[in-house]
Amino acid sequence: MAHCIVPEAEAILDKEFRVLDKGFVRLVDYLGGDQRIVQSARVSYGAGTKTYREDSGLINYLMRNDHTSPFEQVVLTFHTKMPIFVARQWVRHRTARLNEISGRYSVMEEEFYVPAAADIAVQSSDNKQGRSADPVDADAAQQVISAFGEDQSRSYRAYRQLLEQGIARELARVNLPLSLYTQWYWQIDLHNLFRFLSLRMDSHAQYEIRAYANVLFDIARAVCPIASAAFEEHTLGGVRLSRSEAAAACSVIRASADSSRLEQAGREAGLSGKALERFLQKFSAFQDD
Repeated sequence: MAHCIVPEAEAILDKEFRVLDKGFVRLVDYLGGDQRIVQSARVSYGAGTKTYREDSGLINYLMRNDHTSPFEQVVLTFHTKMPIFVARQWVRHRTARLNEISGRYSVMEEEFYVPAAADIAVQSSDNKQGRSADPVDADAAQQVISAFGEDQSRSYRAYRQLLEQGIARELARVNLPLSLYTQWYWQIDLHNLFRFLSLRMDSHAQYEIRAYANVLFDIARAVCPIASAAFEEHTLGGVRLSRSEAAAACSVIRASADSSRLEQAGREAGLSGKALERFLQKFSAFQDD
């Protein structure tokens, strides 16, 4: 199987995409693209055996039906710089290979995350792990920003003083805060990247990690535009229903005696051909119960 070159991906290799106040994401390397996915699925040889439309149809079929292994054939390697608290959320996705800068071997730089005023809010009243949607007023935000800066400077001064006293780096670092920036190389296949993005681009994810996820997805689009569009269509923009939720939807649909309204709604949403047929089939069981 020939090496897959994606011009759009080549154009952004090693380019820094800034995230938050001091962070970034870089695409270091990639293996494969949309072509690799379809070649893997067809177990075929060489390029150009199918049309773009057929490739798109196959990739959408794979995504729609959870045939995940062809997406694992594409691998992306990123160099990312993020606050430690973001890294600790990120590393919970245990389907990648990573190598992080070590404070045991390196002297950490004085780089700390300070949120923008618009991103500072009180604790949400209905979400135990998140902030309110509305930022605090300008004066309160400035107080928080000043407090962050003062604590970060004090902590880093203490760190440097310990190093100057000859204290081991692995000990001197222990009081550095979660706002300190760290870096790593992160390698992941496309299937597991999409899984990461489905969780971290969600509105319930913390803002800071969502900022990184959005940039990662922009890069994935450059490497695999067809697969990324399929991911948007079937995963990001899709909805899963529980059994009880499906039963509720069933009741609503049965209450509408005019089944043609479903077809009309599907057409108004841009569905046609096989896509419209699949849409109607999904609801036919509800109508027949």
